[in-house]
Amino acid sequence: KLPSGIFIDGAFHPSQSGATFETKNPYDGVIIGTLPACDVADVDRAVASARAAFESGVWSDLHPTERKEILTDFAALILENTQELAVMEALDAGKPIADCLEIDIPETAACIRWHAEAQDKLYDQIAPSSPDGLGLIVREPIGVVAAVLPWNFPLMMMAWKIGPALATGNCVVVKPAEDTSLTALRLAELAVQAGVPAGVLNVVTGMGLDVGAPLGRHMDVDALTFTGSTATGRLFLEYAAQSNMKEVSLEMGGKS
Repeated sequence: KLPSGIFIDGAFHPSQSGATFETKNPYDGVIIGTLPACDVADVDRAVASARAAFESGVWSDLHPTERKEILTDFAALILENTQELAVMEALDAGKPIADCLEIDIPETAACIRWHAEAQDKLYDQIAPSSPDGLGLIVREPIGVVAAVLPWNFPLMMMAWKIGPALATGNCVVVKPAEDTSLTALRLAELAVQAGVPAGVLNVVTGMGLDVGAPLGRHMDVDALTFTGSTATGRLFLEYAAQSNMKEVSLEMGGKS
């Protein structure tokens, strides 16, 4: 059963406009499903859900060990659903099923588990100070993180972005590539099944100009992580400057 809705506040929904787009198997061009074609209204809804969840403290105020336990269960659920996720990834991305079974799904689960385990084991050091001085290192979640994914390695790329963001208490809005959106939606559903509270992980689907750009310009997004073309990365830097976004992390390729 393939996902057919966007994932906001712990449940699947149609786009507010009702618009959809087709997702195809790139190997033979066969249509395998339809997904919501989101726009700025859906982006606003997803960001509002993430902001409400963050401000409530239902995730950000949890003890790191509690987040670790939930994310460890999340990683276990990914492995339990290896067959389903692998078939979905192979259909959507045109990848060999063996690669999905032996690399993509295990590595996705391993990434989530690694960041989960790190949360109550990372310690810092400060320089010695005089008796009247006090030095502190404080790790705090930044807030709402937007994650924009490329078409290749959809599951692994999502794990690399949401793993550290969720483990440190942030709430996330994921925009997968329109070519490969299915497993991102299923992964969000599994996260909630594992115990991640509703609103902490949201997924909106659609075209870059309709979804990615509004995320990049959104005034209530605190950080953005993007993997993709150099040209689009430059646009995200411009959007961040316009919206006073705190953090932008870019992994770019291409020659432009």
